[in-house]
Amino acid sequence: MEIPQQLRSALDAELSSLPPKKIASAVANLSGRYRTGASRGGRGYLQSPEDIVAYAAFRLPATFAAVHAALEQVRDRLLDWKPRTLLDVGAGPGTAMWATITLWPALNGITLLERDEGMAALGKRLATCSPLAPVREAGWLSVDITGAWVVPPHDLVVMSYVLGELSQATGLTLLHKLWAVTAGTLVIIEPGTVAGFLRIKQAREELLAAGARTIAPCPHDRLCPMGTGDWCHFAQRVERSRLHRYVKAGELSYEDEKFSFVALSRIPGTTINGRVIRHPQVRPGHIRLEVCAPEGLITTIATRKHREVFRRARDLRWGSVVEPGDRKE
Repeated sequence: MEIPQQLRSALDAELSSLPPKKIASAVANLSGRYRTGASRGGRGYLQSPEDIVAYAAFRLPATFAAVHAALEQVRDRLLDWKPRTLLDVGAGPGTAMWATITLWPALNGITLLERDEGMAALGKRLATCSPLAPVREAGWLSVDITGAWVVPPHDLVVMSYVLGELSQATGLTLLHKLWAVTAGTLVIIEPGTVAGFLRIKQAREELLAAGARTIAPCPHDRLCPMGTGDWCHFAQRVERSRLHRYVKAGELSYEDEKFSFVALSRIPGTTINGRVIRHPQVRPGHIRLEVCAPEGLITTIATRKHREVFRRARDLRWGSVVEPGDRKE
């Protein structure tokens, strides 16, 4: 996956404001703070203008890929749903806005909540490069999302990579506030780690109890069948630019962003028979699939004996929807 060309060009222009070595150093420091959770005296992870530019290099493409992949699953379950308004919570530079409008170009009202003035300023500069008026004219609100703020209900509400920076109690309070301003669907995304998935699992349970319906990735509204120490996550490959590879000290032309997420809605989605939750294991004569199904976690094996089932199984990927016929063993 590649981020939109207009966003790529705008991002490259921002990165050109600093020498690549300085950006690479800032990226390394910022990456270390995220990895260790060290926000230096409660000041947050972004502590200088260089950190904001480093964040754009370090996280924007990967975040775009994760949000886009999660929203694709939502679109596939809500085939006739076309959101017109978006609320991006803890918006950073507006990454979720760019991902959303590539999937639903009819969006005509976008609101972004972002506390950091430097990050919001970056987001506004990037937005000026979009050919789409709703992106250029999006409303940016400077608010602490854990404090007092008021917005009208929005069709789609997205919060990506935010819960992990909040206490559990604060996060739960915020979840209920987000659900209250969700007219259609709420999407929450966290890192694809055991801890990130646990936050997603807890958020899902909390809002199911409040009357939400699970749209993705789960094929049911039952309690998550994942056991302790296991986790449900997905991966999306994103292309790296030459400068992106340099500042992240990476040799590959791509990276795989691993993420956990849940989409909860007031709208019923289409029924699915299951979802592949691990890379399919392709072996001579058969393909082994780990599937989350309405009845729980199952393993299904497609063999050459069932030619059509085997043929379809070859096209399944991590995250694919499994149809009823695909589970024949």
